[in-house]
Amino acid sequence: MNRTIESENKALVNKENAASNSATNTDAIYYKDATELAALIRTKQLSSREVIQAHLDRISTVNPKLNAIVTLMTDDALKGGDAADKAVKHGDDLGPLHGVPFTIKDSIDTGGVLTQQASKLFAGNIPEKDATVVKRFKEAGAIPLAKTNLPEFAAWWETDNALTGRTNNPWNLDRSPAGSSGGESAAIAAGLSPIGIGSDVALSLRGPAAWTGIAALKPTHGRVPLTGHNPPAMRHYWHIGPMARTIRDVALGYSILQGPDGVDGFAIHAKTAEPANPRFPGQPVRVGWVSDAAFGPVDPEITDAIKEVAELLKDRGCEVEEVGLGFFGKADWVMTYFTLWYGEMIPFLQKFAKGREADMYPIAATLLNTPQPALADFVDAELKVELLKSLFAGYFERFDVLLCPVLPFTAKSHNYQDVVVNGMTVPNYQVMKAALPFNMTGLPGLSVPYSLSSEQLPINVQLVSRWLDEDTILRLGLLIESGNKVHNRHPIL
Repeated sequence: MNRTIESENKALVNKENAASNSATNTDAIYYKDATELAALIRTKQLSSREVIQAHLDRISTVNPKLNAIVTLMTDDALKGGDAADKAVKHGDDLGPLHGVPFTIKDSIDTGGVLTQQASKLFAGNIPEKDATVVKRFKEAGAIPLAKTNLPEFAAWWETDNALTGRTNNPWNLDRSPAGSSGGESAAIAAGLSPIGIGSDVALSLRGPAAWTGIAALKPTHGRVPLTGHNPPAMRHYWHIGPMARTIRDVALGYSILQGPDGVDGFAIHAKTAEPANPRFPGQPVRVGWVSDAAFGPVDPEITDAIKEVAELLKDRGCEVEEVGLGFFGKADWVMTYFTLWYGEMIPFLQKFAKGREADMYPIAATLLNTPQPALADFVDAELKVELLKSLFAGYFERFDVLLCPVLPFTAKSHNYQDVVVNGMTVPNYQVMKAALPFNMTGLPGLSVPYSLSSEQLPINVQLVSRWLDEDTILRLGLLIESGNKVHNRHPIL
């Protein structure tokens, strides 16, 4: 059985938070990562039912404050845990995530379970079958636990909507967890889930991870099938990827999700596909780093973190050099992206949403009345994207990795507008500036937790590699994780 969380939130919102003092208890089941949980279940040190119940209890305690979980699969999850425990007892073959619960962004189909896309237009929608990525996690032994919140149609950089409401950042409830996978990132950061599946069209995996202090991978476009992901527009730029608190969990999740499914025409890369001009064994990884020079203005604390990570990687044997990315600053890539976004999203929404503006969140409703770009402007934007791909291809002839910001500032208040960054006032949409180029080009990007700001808000850094070279940035992500300043730090709720 699955049910919306709204009724449970109303009953629990005044509940005494007896467990709040244990939020920093890293021994708690709900703060163990998926890799460790799978090992503990496999060796009978924990039962899958215990693990699932611990997360359900955590959801009951914390979710009324966050509103990250919007649909629970309590009964089915517990039944799945019991079946997983029987499989362990009988000595059956076990998948890499056997008995481990996971969560799913509510734009990704779950067969027989609500998938509402945070929209009243899809209220009560129950797909017939799972998305490919959900099916793959289940085949790996993982057990679906809940669906997580997002903006309507995943079409905003904050997580709020007219159906399931606003999600809060667990590090500061007055701040946004970003979007569009904000419910997923908030749930994982707060111990409501050990691992989950999100998606990214401009910043939507890496950005929420950065504002909530977890890790997320946006793989090369086409590495992970989009089958069963909504909305159908912008498929050239959508990526599905794993989210977790540790890099090893992200790497494990990616290994399960990747590979063609015979349905998605973009997912054509074999699981064994390798990048062009890869590094040979023994060669040092060449890292270029940049902050304000390409993506400015950037919060000085984020730039300082990037510089520290650059030194850390240099100490670990990488060849590290500051770069300028002068080619990136020669065009307004955010506006280029908006042209593509409007050109695809407006016709999509007008097909079925016209006349239902009253049921829509204002952000999505506004798109219905936004003029579509002229064909010549849309084609010009596509040509600029092809140029950007070529420019980055040139960069990756010289370097293996780009180290840069994920987002130019740390978590802001809900409904933030203009932002003062390093003494300059910029519009809110500049939040995408360092993330969306890698959706436009399809390059893989990894969001890695590193430190906390002076406001005690998470700071992540971004690693980008050449196409199909996720392995390199995952390896470097592990190096950064080993030297970061937030080991075993969790939000106190």
